[in-house]
Amino acid sequence: MPSRSNALPEKTHRPAVRGRHWAVSTNHWLASLAASRILDSGGNAVDAGVAAGMALGVLQPDIVGCTGVAPMIIYLAETDEVVTISGLGRWPRAASADYFTQHHGGDLPLGVLRCVTPAAIDAWCQALQRYGTKTFGEVAQAAFDLASGGFATHRLLAETVAADEELYASWGSSAGVFLANSRAPHVGEPFNQDDLGRSFGRLIEAEARSTGGREAGIEAVRDEFHQGGIARDIMAHFEAEGGLMTADDLNEFRSGHERPERVQFGDWEVFSCGPWCQGPALLEAAQLFAHHEFGEVPVNSKSYVHEFAEVMKLSFADREAYFGDPEFVDVPLDDLLSDAFAGERVKAIDRDRACPDLPRAGETRLGCPDTPWVWESIESKQRNRTHQDTTYLCVVDKDGNGFSATPSDGYNTAGIIPALGFAVSTRGDQNWIDRRHPSVIEPWKRPRLTPNPALAKKNGKLAFLFGTPGGDVQIQAMLQVFVNHAVHGMDPQAAIEAPRFASESFPGSFWPHTHKPGVLRLEPGLMQHAEALEAKGHVIEPWPELGWRAGGVCAIAIDETTGDRIAGADPRRECTALAW
Repeated sequence: MPSRSNALPEKTHRPAVRGRHWAVSTNHWLASLAASRILDSGGNAVDAGVAAGMALGVLQPDIVGCTGVAPMIIYLAETDEVVTISGLGRWPRAASADYFTQHHGGDLPLGVLRCVTPAAIDAWCQALQRYGTKTFGEVAQAAFDLASGGFATHRLLAETVAADEELYASWGSSAGVFLANSRAPHVGEPFNQDDLGRSFGRLIEAEARSTGGREAGIEAVRDEFHQGGIARDIMAHFEAEGGLMTADDLNEFRSGHERPERVQFGDWEVFSCGPWCQGPALLEAAQLFAHHEFGEVPVNSKSYVHEFAEVMKLSFADREAYFGDPEFVDVPLDDLLSDAFAGERVKAIDRDRACPDLPRAGETRLGCPDTPWVWESIESKQRNRTHQDTTYLCVVDKDGNGFSATPSDGYNTAGIIPALGFAVSTRGDQNWIDRRHPSVIEPWKRPRLTPNPALAKKNGKLAFLFGTPGGDVQIQAMLQVFVNHAVHGMDPQAAIEAPRFASESFPGSFWPHTHKPGVLRLEPGLMQHAEALEAKGHVIEPWPELGWRAGGVCAIAIDETTGDRIAGADPRRECTALAW
Protein backbone atom coordinates (compact mmCIF):
# COMPACT_ATOMS: atom_id res chain seq x y z
CA MET A 1 0.00 0.00 0.00
CA PRO A 2 1.22 3.56 -0.63
CA SER A 3 2.84 5.56 2.14
CA ARG A 4 2.02 8.89 3.77
CA SER A 5 3.05 12.05 1.88
CA ASN A 6 3.94 15.61 2.77
CA ALA A 7 1.19 16.66 0.34
CA LEU A 8 -1.20 16.25 3.28
CA PRO A 9 -1.97 19.02 5.79
CA GLU A 10 -0.10 18.88 9.09
CA LYS A 11 -2.95 20.69 10.77
CA THR A 12 -6.70 20.47 10.12
CA HIS A 13 -9.15 23.36 9.99
CA ARG A 14 -11.22 21.62 12.64
CA PRO A 15 -10.50 18.93 15.21
CA ALA A 16 -11.95 15.46 14.97
CA VAL A 17 -14.59 15.30 17.71
CA ARG A 18 -14.52 12.36 20.13
CA GLY A 19 -17.22 10.97 22.41
CA ARG A 20 -17.70 7.91 24.59
CA HIS A 21 -21.44 7.56 23.97
CA TRP A 22 -22.49 8.82 20.54
CA ALA A 23 -21.38 10.81 17.51
CA VAL A 24 -23.21 12.60 14.70
CA SER A 25 -21.92 14.19 11.51
CA THR A 26 -24.22 15.84 8.97
CA ASN A 27 -24.13 18.44 6.21
CA HIS A 28 -25.61 21.21 8.40
CA TRP A 29 -25.08 22.17 12.03
CA LEU A 30 -28.80 22.39 12.82
CA ALA A 31 -29.40 18.87 11.50
CA SER A 32 -26.54 17.63 13.69
CA LEU A 33 -28.17 19.39 16.66
CA ALA A 34 -31.55 17.82 15.80
CA ALA A 35 -29.96 14.36 15.88
CA SER A 36 -28.17 15.08 19.15
CA ARG A 37 -31.44 16.09 20.82
CA ILE A 38 -33.01 12.79 19.85
CA LEU A 39 -30.03 10.87 21.21
CA ASP A 40 -30.07 12.85 24.45
CA SER A 41 -33.76 12.02 24.87
CA GLY A 42 -33.06 8.26 24.66
CA GLY A 43 -33.51 7.68 20.95
CA ASN A 44 -31.26 5.37 18.96
CA ALA A 45 -29.15 5.97 15.84
CA VAL A 46 -32.12 5.33 13.52
CA ASP A 47 -34.35 7.82 15.34
CA ALA A 48 -31.57 10.41 15.29
CA GLY A 49 -30.69 9.74 11.67
CA VAL A 50 -34.27 10.14 10.50
CA ALA A 51 -34.58 13.39 12.47
CA ALA A 52 -31.41 14.74 10.86
CA GLY A 53 -32.46 13.56 7.40
CA MET A 54 -35.81 15.31 7.54
CA ALA A 55 -34.18 18.46 8.96
CA LEU A 56 -31.71 18.51 6.05
CA GLY A 57 -34.65 18.44 3.64
CA VAL A 58 -35.79 21.72 5.17
CA LEU A 59 -32.35 23.29 5.58
CA GLN A 60 -31.10 22.42 2.08
CA PRO A 61 -34.17 22.40 -0.22
CA ASP A 62 -31.95 23.53 -3.09
CA ILE A 63 -30.16 20.17 -3.08
CA VAL A 64 -32.31 17.75 -1.06
CA GLY A 65 -36.07 17.51 -0.81
CA CYS A 66 -38.21 16.20 2.02
CA THR A 67 -40.05 14.16 -0.61
CA GLY A 68 -37.12 13.04 -2.75
CA VAL A 69 -34.92 10.00 -2.26
CA ALA A 70 -33.49 8.73 1.03
CA PRO A 71 -31.22 5.69 0.58
CA MET A 72 -29.83 4.41 3.87
CA ILE A 73 -27.62 1.65 5.21
CA ILE A 74 -28.00 0.63 8.85
CA TYR A 75 -25.89 -1.44 11.26
CA LEU A 76 -27.86 -3.23 13.99
CA ALA A 77 -25.54 -3.93 16.92
CA GLU A 78 -27.76 -6.47 18.70
CA THR A 79 -27.85 -8.83 15.72
CA ASP A 80 -24.59 -7.73 14.04
CA GLU A 81 -26.59 -7.16 10.87
CA VAL A 82 -26.25 -4.65 8.01
CA VAL A 83 -29.47 -3.73 6.20
CA THR A 84 -30.44 -1.20 3.56
CA ILE A 85 -33.60 0.71 2.68
CA SER A 86 -33.53 1.99 -0.88
CA GLY A 87 -35.67 5.09 -0.41
CA LEU A 88 -35.74 5.40 -4.22
CA GLY A 89 -38.87 6.10 -6.25
CA ARG A 90 -40.13 4.37 -9.38
CA TRP A 91 -41.11 5.66 -12.78
CA PRO A 92 -44.88 5.89 -13.24
CA ARG A 93 -46.29 2.89 -15.09
CA ALA A 94 -47.20 5.20 -17.98
CA ALA A 95 -43.56 6.25 -18.49
CA SER A 96 -41.18 4.74 -21.05
CA ALA A 97 -38.28 5.67 -23.27
CA ASP A 98 -40.67 5.46 -26.23
CA TYR A 99 -42.94 8.05 -24.64
CA PHE A 100 -40.13 10.60 -24.42
CA THR A 101 -38.87 9.75 -27.90
CA GLN A 102 -42.31 10.16 -29.46
CA HIS A 103 -43.56 13.18 -27.52
CA HIS A 104 -40.37 15.09 -26.64
CA GLY A 105 -37.87 14.24 -29.36
CA GLY A 106 -35.78 12.08 -27.04
CA ASP A 107 -35.34 14.88 -24.49
CA LEU A 108 -36.32 14.90 -20.80
CA PRO A 109 -38.31 18.07 -20.07
CA LEU A 110 -38.09 20.03 -16.85
CA GLY A 111 -41.04 19.70 -14.50
CA VAL A 112 -43.39 16.88 -13.55
CA LEU A 113 -42.54 14.63 -16.51
CA ARG A 114 -39.15 13.77 -14.97
CA CYS A 115 -40.70 12.96 -11.58
CA VAL A 116 -40.67 9.48 -10.11
CA THR A 117 -42.74 8.45 -7.09
CA PRO A 118 -41.66 10.33 -3.95
CA ALA A 119 -39.78 7.97 -1.66
CA ALA A 120 -38.31 9.74 1.37
CA ILE A 121 -41.38 9.87 3.63
CA ASP A 122 -42.07 6.18 3.08
CA ALA A 123 -38.39 5.33 3.66
CA TRP A 124 -38.13 7.34 6.88
CA CYS A 125 -41.35 5.70 8.11
CA GLN A 126 -40.08 2.21 7.32
CA ALA A 127 -36.82 2.87 9.15
CA LEU A 128 -38.67 4.13 12.22
CA GLN A 129 -41.17 1.26 12.20
CA ARG A 130 -38.58 -1.48 11.84
CA TYR A 131 -35.61 -0.16 13.79
CA GLY A 132 -36.52 3.01 15.67
CA THR A 133 -38.01 3.71 19.10
CA LYS A 134 -39.53 7.19 18.68
CA THR A 135 -42.73 8.41 17.07
CA PHE A 136 -42.77 10.27 13.78
CA GLY A 137 -43.88 13.42 15.57
CA GLU A 138 -40.88 13.28 17.90
CA VAL A 139 -38.30 12.90 15.14
CA ALA A 140 -40.07 15.32 12.77
CA GLN A 141 -40.25 18.12 15.32
CA ALA A 142 -36.99 19.77 14.22
CA ALA A 143 -38.01 19.72 10.55
CA PHE A 144 -41.42 21.16 11.45
CA ASP A 145 -39.87 23.92 13.57
CA LEU A 146 -37.29 24.86 10.92
CA ALA A 147 -39.90 24.97 8.16
CA SER A 148 -42.51 26.84 10.20
CA GLY A 149 -40.16 29.26 11.95
CA GLY A 150 -37.48 29.62 9.30
CA PHE A 151 -33.71 29.72 9.68
CA ALA A 152 -30.82 31.92 8.57
CA THR A 153 -29.77 31.42 4.95
CA HIS A 154 -26.39 29.68 4.82
CA ARG A 155 -23.64 30.10 2.26
CA LEU A 156 -24.34 27.04 0.11
CA LEU A 157 -28.06 27.76 -0.11
CA ALA A 158 -27.41 31.35 -1.18
CA GLU A 159 -24.90 30.29 -3.85
CA THR A 160 -26.92 27.49 -5.44
CA VAL A 161 -30.19 29.44 -5.53
CA ALA A 162 -28.40 32.34 -7.17
CA ALA A 163 -26.94 29.96 -9.78
CA ASP A 164 -30.43 28.70 -10.70
CA GLU A 165 -32.40 31.87 -10.16
CA GLU A 166 -33.96 31.71 -13.63
CA LEU A 167 -35.29 28.21 -12.98
CA TYR A 168 -36.90 29.10 -9.68
CA ALA A 169 -38.41 32.17 -11.32
CA SER A 170 -40.11 30.00 -13.97
CA TRP A 171 -42.48 28.50 -11.37
CA GLY A 172 -44.44 31.00 -9.31
CA SER A 173 -44.73 28.65 -6.35
CA SER A 174 -40.96 28.08 -6.31
CA ALA A 175 -40.21 31.79 -6.71
CA GLY A 176 -42.34 32.48 -3.65
CA VAL A 177 -40.00 30.33 -1.56
CA PHE A 178 -36.57 30.75 -3.13
CA LEU A 179 -36.92 34.30 -4.46
CA ALA A 180 -39.14 35.76 -1.77
CA ASN A 181 -37.42 39.16 -2.07
CA SER A 182 -37.54 38.99 -5.90
CA ARG A 183 -33.97 37.68 -5.84
CA ALA A 184 -31.90 34.85 -4.38
CA PRO A 185 -31.55 35.08 -0.58
CA HIS A 186 -28.39 36.52 0.92
CA VAL A 187 -26.39 34.82 3.65
CA GLY A 188 -27.97 35.51 7.01
CA GLU A 189 -31.40 36.48 5.71
CA PRO A 190 -34.41 34.54 7.05
CA PHE A 191 -35.46 31.62 4.86
CA ASN A 192 -39.07 30.59 5.43
CA GLN A 193 -41.10 27.63 4.14
CA ASP A 194 -44.54 28.08 5.66
CA ASP A 195 -46.36 25.69 3.31
CA LEU A 196 -43.79 22.96 3.96
CA GLY A 197 -44.27 23.51 7.68
CA ARG A 198 -48.02 23.01 7.27
CA SER A 199 -47.39 19.77 5.33
CA PHE A 200 -45.24 18.44 8.17
CA GLY A 201 -48.01 19.51 10.54
CA ARG A 202 -50.53 17.44 8.56
CA LEU A 203 -48.30 14.36 8.80
CA ILE A 204 -47.81 14.83 12.54
CA GLU A 205 -51.56 15.29 13.00
CA ALA A 206 -52.27 12.09 11.05
CA GLU A 207 -50.13 10.18 13.52
CA ALA A 208 -51.82 11.85 16.48
CA ARG A 209 -55.27 10.78 15.20
CA SER A 210 -54.18 7.16 14.89
CA THR A 211 -54.92 4.47 17.44
CA GLY A 212 -53.02 1.24 17.93
CA GLY A 213 -49.54 2.21 19.09
CA ARG A 214 -46.31 3.66 17.70
CA GLU A 215 -46.03 1.55 14.55
CA ALA A 216 -49.67 2.12 13.60
CA GLY A 217 -49.16 5.85 14.05
CA ILE A 218 -46.18 5.83 11.73
CA GLU A 219 -48.18 3.86 9.16
CA ALA A 220 -50.85 6.57 9.37
CA VAL A 221 -48.19 9.12 8.42
CA ARG A 222 -47.26 7.06 5.39
CA ASP A 223 -50.92 6.68 4.43
CA GLU A 224 -51.61 10.41 4.72
CA PHE A 225 -48.81 11.10 2.27
CA HIS A 226 -49.41 8.24 -0.19
CA GLN A 227 -53.20 7.86 -0.21
CA GLY A 228 -54.70 10.50 2.09
CA GLY A 229 -55.18 14.24 1.87
CA ILE A 230 -51.62 15.10 0.88
CA ALA A 231 -51.72 12.41 -1.81
CA ARG A 232 -54.88 13.94 -3.25
CA ASP A 233 -53.22 17.36 -3.35
CA ILE A 234 -50.17 15.89 -5.10
CA MET A 235 -52.32 14.16 -7.69
CA ALA A 236 -54.37 17.29 -8.37
CA HIS A 237 -51.10 19.07 -9.21
CA PHE A 238 -49.89 16.26 -11.48
CA GLU A 239 -53.19 16.14 -13.35
CA ALA A 240 -53.13 19.91 -13.84
CA GLU A 241 -49.51 19.85 -15.05
CA GLY A 242 -49.82 16.81 -17.34
CA GLY A 243 -47.70 14.47 -15.24
CA LEU A 244 -47.58 10.71 -15.77
CA MET A 245 -47.90 9.57 -12.16
CA THR A 246 -51.29 8.19 -11.08
CA ALA A 247 -52.90 7.78 -7.66
CA ASP A 248 -52.24 4.02 -7.89
CA ASP A 249 -48.53 4.66 -8.60
CA LEU A 250 -48.30 6.90 -5.54
CA ASN A 251 -50.24 4.59 -3.23
CA GLU A 252 -48.61 1.32 -4.28
CA PHE A 253 -45.03 2.52 -3.94
CA ARG A 254 -42.94 1.04 -1.12
CA SER A 255 -39.20 1.45 -0.58
CA GLY A 256 -37.15 -1.68 -1.05
CA HIS A 257 -35.72 -3.36 2.05
CA GLU A 258 -32.69 -5.08 0.55
CA ARG A 259 -29.47 -6.82 1.44
CA PRO A 260 -26.25 -4.81 1.18
CA GLU A 261 -23.36 -5.50 -1.15
CA ARG A 262 -19.86 -5.93 0.30
CA VAL A 263 -16.20 -6.46 -0.47
CA GLN A 264 -13.20 -7.40 1.64
CA PHE A 265 -10.41 -4.79 1.85
CA GLY A 266 -7.61 -6.26 3.96
CA ASP A 267 -8.92 -6.37 7.54
CA TRP A 268 -11.86 -4.26 6.48
CA GLU A 269 -15.24 -5.19 5.04
CA VAL A 270 -16.92 -2.36 3.12
CA PHE A 271 -20.71 -2.28 2.63
CA SER A 272 -22.89 -0.38 0.16
CA CYS A 273 -26.43 -0.45 -1.18
CA GLY A 274 -27.23 -2.40 -4.36
CA PRO A 275 -26.73 -1.62 -8.06
CA TRP A 276 -29.87 0.54 -8.16
CA CYS A 277 -27.30 3.11 -6.97
CA GLN A 278 -23.62 3.57 -7.72
CA GLY A 279 -22.58 2.07 -4.37
CA PRO A 280 -21.20 -1.16 -5.89
CA ALA A 281 -18.98 1.01 -8.14
CA LEU A 282 -17.38 2.27 -4.92
CA LEU A 283 -16.86 -1.33 -3.85
CA GLU A 284 -15.38 -2.29 -7.22
CA ALA A 285 -13.02 0.71 -7.08
CA ALA A 286 -11.92 -0.38 -3.59
CA GLN A 287 -11.19 -3.86 -4.98
CA LEU A 288 -9.21 -2.37 -7.86
CA PHE A 289 -7.26 -0.12 -5.49
CA ALA A 290 -6.38 -3.13 -3.33
CA HIS A 291 -5.24 -5.19 -6.35
CA HIS A 292 -3.27 -2.43 -8.06
CA GLU A 293 0.38 -2.43 -6.98
CA PHE A 294 0.78 1.08 -5.60
CA GLY A 295 3.84 -0.09 -3.69
CA GLU A 296 5.63 2.83 -2.02
CA VAL A 297 3.90 5.50 -4.11
CA PRO A 298 3.21 8.31 -1.59
CA VAL A 299 -0.41 9.28 -1.08
CA ASN A 300 -1.41 12.27 -3.20
CA SER A 301 1.85 12.26 -5.14
CA LYS A 302 1.57 12.73 -8.92
CA SER A 303 1.81 8.98 -9.52
CA TYR A 304 -0.78 8.25 -6.86
CA VAL A 305 -3.27 10.76 -8.30
CA HIS A 306 -2.75 9.44 -11.84
CA GLU A 307 -3.14 5.78 -10.95
CA PHE A 308 -6.05 6.39 -8.58
CA ALA A 309 -7.87 8.32 -11.34
CA GLU A 310 -7.32 5.44 -13.75
CA VAL A 311 -8.75 3.04 -11.18
CA MET A 312 -11.87 5.19 -11.01
CA LYS A 313 -12.25 5.24 -14.81
CA LEU A 314 -12.32 1.44 -14.87
CA SER A 315 -15.06 1.37 -12.26
CA PHE A 316 -17.09 4.05 -14.05
CA ALA A 317 -16.80 2.13 -17.32
CA ASP A 318 -18.33 -0.91 -15.65
CA ARG A 319 -21.00 1.22 -14.00
CA GLU A 320 -22.15 2.48 -17.41
CA ALA A 321 -22.05 -0.96 -18.98
CA TYR A 322 -23.89 -2.91 -16.30
CA PHE A 323 -25.63 -0.92 -13.55
CA GLY A 324 -29.39 -0.52 -13.39
CA ASP A 325 -32.38 -1.53 -11.29
CA PRO A 326 -31.66 -5.23 -10.56
CA GLU A 327 -35.39 -5.98 -10.79
CA PHE A 328 -35.09 -5.16 -14.51
CA VAL A 329 -31.40 -5.71 -15.33
CA ASP A 330 -29.06 -8.64 -14.74
CA VAL A 331 -26.15 -6.90 -12.97
CA PRO A 332 -23.13 -9.27 -12.76
CA LEU A 333 -21.90 -8.15 -9.33
CA ASP A 334 -20.62 -11.65 -8.63
CA ASP A 335 -17.97 -10.93 -11.28
CA LEU A 336 -17.50 -7.19 -10.82
CA LEU A 337 -16.76 -7.49 -7.09
CA SER A 338 -14.60 -10.61 -7.25
CA ASP A 339 -10.86 -10.80 -6.60
CA ALA A 340 -10.28 -12.56 -9.91
CA PHE A 341 -12.02 -9.81 -11.88
CA ALA A 342 -10.10 -7.07 -10.04
CA GLY A 343 -6.80 -8.82 -10.61
CA GLU A 344 -7.39 -8.87 -14.36
CA ARG A 345 -9.03 -5.46 -14.58
CA VAL A 346 -6.12 -3.50 -13.09
CA LYS A 347 -3.86 -4.77 -15.88
CA ALA A 348 -5.51 -2.12 -18.05
CA ILE A 349 -3.90 0.68 -16.01
CA ASP A 350 -0.97 2.36 -17.73
CA ARG A 351 1.29 3.95 -15.12
CA ASP A 352 2.67 6.39 -17.66
CA ARG A 353 -0.36 7.33 -19.74
CA ALA A 354 -3.95 8.31 -18.97
CA CYS A 355 -6.79 6.66 -20.84
CA PRO A 356 -8.07 9.55 -22.99
CA ASP A 357 -11.71 8.76 -22.24
CA LEU A 358 -13.60 5.90 -20.64
CA PRO A 359 -11.91 2.50 -21.10
CA ARG A 360 -13.74 -0.53 -22.43
CA ALA A 361 -15.95 -2.33 -19.90
CA GLY A 362 -14.57 -5.40 -18.16
CA GLU A 363 -15.54 -8.89 -19.30
CA THR A 364 -18.07 -10.69 -17.10
CA ARG A 365 -20.36 -13.72 -17.44
CA LEU A 366 -22.51 -11.44 -19.64
CA GLY A 367 -19.62 -10.88 -22.01
CA CYS A 368 -17.87 -7.57 -22.66
CA PRO A 369 -20.35 -4.90 -23.79
CA ASP A 370 -19.17 -2.54 -26.49
CA THR A 371 -20.23 0.75 -24.91
CA PRO A 372 -18.66 3.65 -26.84
CA TRP A 373 -22.21 4.74 -27.68
CA VAL A 374 -22.58 6.11 -24.15
CA TRP A 375 -20.18 8.87 -25.16
CA GLU A 376 -22.43 10.12 -27.92
CA SER A 377 -23.79 13.60 -27.27
CA ILE A 378 -27.49 13.81 -26.45
CA GLU A 379 -29.52 16.47 -28.18
CA SER A 380 -31.11 18.31 -25.28
CA LYS A 381 -32.36 21.74 -24.38
CA GLN A 382 -31.08 21.17 -20.85
CA ARG A 383 -27.69 22.31 -19.65
CA ASN A 384 -25.66 20.05 -17.42
CA ARG A 385 -26.47 20.92 -13.81
CA THR A 386 -23.55 19.52 -11.89
CA HIS A 387 -24.69 21.28 -8.71
CA GLN A 388 -27.93 19.30 -8.77
CA ASP A 389 -26.72 17.88 -5.55
CA THR A 390 -27.38 15.88 -2.41
CA THR A 391 -26.67 15.79 1.34
CA TYR A 392 -25.36 13.22 3.83
CA LEU A 393 -25.53 12.24 7.50
CA CYS A 394 -24.25 9.51 9.78
CA VAL A 395 -24.88 8.55 13.42
CA VAL A 396 -23.47 6.05 15.91
CA ASP A 397 -25.35 5.65 19.21
CA LYS A 398 -24.36 4.45 22.70
CA ASP A 399 -25.27 0.84 21.86
CA GLY A 400 -23.12 0.77 18.74
CA ASN A 401 -25.91 1.01 16.16
CA GLY A 402 -24.89 2.89 13.01
CA PHE A 403 -26.97 4.88 10.52
CA SER A 404 -25.65 6.19 7.19
CA ALA A 405 -27.96 8.00 4.73
CA THR A 406 -27.68 10.15 1.60
CA PRO A 407 -31.01 12.00 1.10
CA SER A 408 -31.36 13.97 -2.12
CA ASP A 409 -33.53 15.68 -4.77
CA GLY A 410 -33.76 19.43 -4.50
CA TYR A 411 -36.38 21.64 -6.11
CA ASN A 412 -34.52 23.23 -9.03
CA THR A 413 -35.84 21.12 -11.93
CA ALA A 414 -39.53 20.87 -11.00
CA GLY A 415 -41.83 23.40 -9.41
CA ILE A 416 -42.91 23.34 -5.80
CA ILE A 417 -46.51 22.15 -5.47
CA PRO A 418 -48.64 25.13 -4.41
CA ALA A 419 -49.80 24.96 -0.78
CA LEU A 420 -47.65 21.86 -0.08
CA GLY A 421 -44.21 23.47 -0.08
CA PHE A 422 -42.36 20.63 -1.80
CA ALA A 423 -41.68 19.23 -5.25
CA VAL A 424 -41.89 15.52 -6.04
CA SER A 425 -38.69 13.57 -6.67
CA THR A 426 -37.04 14.50 -9.98
CA ARG A 427 -34.63 11.58 -9.81
CA GLY A 428 -35.82 10.48 -13.25
CA ASP A 429 -33.08 12.75 -14.57
CA GLN A 430 -30.60 9.94 -13.87
CA ASN A 431 -32.12 7.65 -16.48
CA TRP A 432 -31.40 7.31 -20.20
CA ILE A 433 -33.70 7.47 -23.21
CA ASP A 434 -31.76 4.80 -25.07
CA ARG A 435 -32.55 1.10 -24.91
CA ARG A 436 -28.89 0.17 -25.12
CA HIS A 437 -28.28 1.54 -21.62
CA PRO A 438 -29.05 -0.66 -18.58
CA SER A 439 -30.66 2.36 -16.90
CA VAL A 440 -33.08 3.18 -19.72
CA ILE A 441 -36.52 4.46 -18.65
CA GLU A 442 -39.10 1.69 -18.25
CA PRO A 443 -42.48 1.54 -16.47
CA TRP A 444 -42.11 1.10 -12.67
CA LYS A 445 -38.32 0.92 -12.95
CA ARG A 446 -36.02 2.75 -10.52
CA PRO A 447 -33.36 5.16 -11.81
CA ARG A 448 -29.70 4.39 -11.16
CA LEU A 449 -29.05 6.60 -8.18
CA THR A 450 -25.84 8.53 -7.47
CA PRO A 451 -26.42 8.84 -3.67
CA ASN A 452 -24.77 5.86 -2.01
CA PRO A 453 -24.28 5.75 1.77
CA ALA A 454 -21.63 3.37 3.05
CA LEU A 455 -20.18 1.84 6.18
CA ALA A 456 -17.31 -0.51 7.00
CA LYS A 457 -16.39 -3.10 9.59
CA LYS A 458 -12.87 -3.92 10.70
CA ASN A 459 -12.01 -7.31 12.16
CA GLY A 460 -15.73 -8.02 12.34
CA LYS A 461 -16.76 -4.86 14.22
CA LEU A 462 -18.43 -1.66 13.01
CA ALA A 463 -15.56 0.74 12.43
CA PHE A 464 -16.39 3.50 9.92
CA LEU A 465 -19.46 5.23 8.49
CA PHE A 466 -18.99 7.59 5.56
CA GLY A 467 -20.64 9.34 2.63
CA THR A 468 -20.96 12.62 0.78
CA PRO A 469 -23.03 14.65 -1.64
CA GLY A 470 -21.54 15.47 -5.03
CA GLY A 471 -23.14 13.40 -7.81
CA ASP A 472 -20.39 11.54 -9.67
CA VAL A 473 -17.79 12.98 -7.29
CA GLN A 474 -19.32 10.91 -4.49
CA ILE A 475 -17.58 7.57 -4.86
CA GLN A 476 -14.30 9.28 -5.74
CA ALA A 477 -14.31 11.45 -2.62
CA MET A 478 -15.57 8.56 -0.48
CA LEU A 479 -12.84 6.16 -1.59
CA GLN A 480 -10.13 8.78 -1.07
CA VAL A 481 -11.36 9.46 2.47
CA PHE A 482 -11.75 5.77 3.30
CA VAL A 483 -8.26 4.93 2.02
CA ASN A 484 -6.81 7.94 3.87
CA HIS A 485 -8.24 6.49 7.08
CA ALA A 486 -7.98 2.73 6.55
CA VAL A 487 -4.60 2.62 4.78
CA HIS A 488 -2.82 5.80 5.83
CA GLY A 489 -4.03 5.98 9.41
CA MET A 490 -5.52 9.48 9.33
CA ASP A 491 -8.27 10.36 11.77
CA PRO A 492 -11.62 11.14 10.09
CA GLN A 493 -11.05 14.90 10.05
CA ALA A 494 -7.59 14.69 8.49
CA ALA A 495 -8.83 12.07 6.01
CA ILE A 496 -11.63 14.44 4.97
CA GLU A 497 -9.51 17.58 4.72
CA ALA A 498 -6.71 16.04 2.63
CA PRO A 499 -6.52 17.56 -0.89
CA ARG A 500 -9.01 15.97 -3.24
CA PHE A 501 -9.17 15.14 -6.95
CA ALA A 502 -11.82 13.69 -9.26
CA SER A 503 -12.11 12.49 -12.84
CA GLU A 504 -14.89 13.70 -15.13
CA SER A 505 -13.92 11.37 -17.99
CA PHE A 506 -17.23 9.49 -18.19
CA PRO A 507 -20.89 10.25 -19.02
CA GLY A 508 -22.36 12.25 -16.15
CA SER A 509 -25.20 10.63 -14.24
CA PHE A 510 -27.54 13.63 -14.64
CA TRP A 511 -29.47 14.33 -17.81
CA PRO A 512 -28.24 15.09 -20.49
CA HIS A 513 -25.27 12.92 -19.40
CA THR A 514 -22.51 15.20 -20.66
CA HIS A 515 -18.91 14.29 -20.01
CA LYS A 516 -15.47 15.78 -20.40
CA PRO A 517 -13.01 13.29 -21.89
CA GLY A 518 -9.76 13.19 -19.97
CA VAL A 519 -10.68 15.94 -17.47
CA LEU A 520 -9.18 15.60 -14.00
CA ARG A 521 -10.13 18.08 -11.28
CA LEU A 522 -7.51 19.07 -8.71
CA GLU A 523 -7.76 21.06 -5.51
CA PRO A 524 -5.02 23.68 -4.90
CA GLY A 525 -3.06 21.30 -2.65
CA LEU A 526 -2.45 19.09 -5.69
CA MET A 527 -1.91 21.69 -8.40
CA GLN A 528 1.87 21.32 -8.11
CA HIS A 529 1.34 18.04 -10.01
CA ALA A 530 -0.62 19.65 -12.86
CA GLU A 531 2.20 19.78 -15.39
CA ALA A 532 3.31 16.20 -14.73
CA LEU A 533 -0.27 14.93 -14.94
CA GLU A 534 -0.85 16.80 -18.19
CA ALA A 535 2.26 15.12 -19.55
CA LYS A 536 0.56 11.78 -18.82
CA GLY A 537 -2.47 12.87 -20.86
CA HIS A 538 -4.86 14.27 -18.24
CA VAL A 539 -6.74 17.50 -18.96
CA ILE A 540 -6.34 19.43 -15.72
CA GLU A 541 -9.08 21.74 -14.44
CA PRO A 542 -8.63 23.33 -11.01
CA TRP A 543 -11.06 23.43 -8.12
CA PRO A 544 -10.99 26.36 -5.67
CA GLU A 545 -9.63 25.95 -2.16
CA LEU A 546 -12.18 23.98 -0.11
CA GLY A 547 -14.84 24.43 -2.80
CA TRP A 548 -18.15 22.66 -2.23
CA ARG A 549 -18.18 20.88 -5.59
CA ALA A 550 -15.44 18.55 -4.28
CA GLY A 551 -18.01 17.06 -1.91
CA GLY A 552 -19.07 17.38 1.70
CA VAL A 553 -17.83 14.19 3.33
CA CYS A 554 -18.97 13.26 6.83
CA ALA A 555 -17.53 10.26 8.66
CA ILE A 556 -17.50 8.53 12.03
CA ALA A 557 -14.82 6.07 13.14
CA ILE A 558 -15.00 3.80 16.17
CA ASP A 559 -11.74 3.38 18.10
CA GLU A 560 -10.86 -0.32 18.28
CA THR A 561 -9.32 0.03 21.73
CA THR A 562 -11.51 2.51 23.62
CA GLY A 563 -14.75 2.29 21.68
CA ASP A 564 -14.77 6.07 21.35
CA ARG A 565 -16.76 7.52 18.48
CA ILE A 566 -14.54 9.87 16.44
CA ALA A 567 -16.29 12.11 13.92
CA GLY A 568 -15.12 14.40 11.13
CA ALA A 569 -16.99 16.93 9.00
CA ASP A 570 -16.00 18.55 5.71
CA PRO A 571 -15.12 22.27 5.86
CA ARG A 572 -15.92 22.45 2.13
CA ARG A 573 -19.59 22.74 3.14
CA GLU A 574 -21.67 23.50 6.25
CA CYS A 575 -20.90 20.05 7.64
CA THR A 576 -20.76 19.74 11.43
CA ALA A 577 -19.77 16.87 13.73
CA LEU A 578 -20.88 16.47 17.34
CA ALA A 579 -20.04 13.82 19.93
CA TRP A 580 -20.69 13.07 23.60
